[in-house]
Amino acid sequence: MIYCVIPEVLADELQDKLRDYYKDEPNVEVIIDRRRGERRSGSESGGKRQIRDRRRRRASGSFPKIEAG
Repeated sequence: MIYCVIPEVLADELQDKLRDYYKDEPNVEVIIDRRRGERRSGSESGGKRQIRDRRRRRASGSFPKIEAG
């Protein structure tokens, strides 16, 4: 499915034109973006996010010396 997303402020001008343009395309749907504000905001997230190093940690302890041979 392909979504043709129209900003709400342009919906009156573009919605009918785009629906008519894509009427023969069954995989295209024209929709209006009605979201308000940003999805992410620093104050609402809870502040529990941790940034971690994803590399594997080295094994702890001592290891015998390996001689090249």
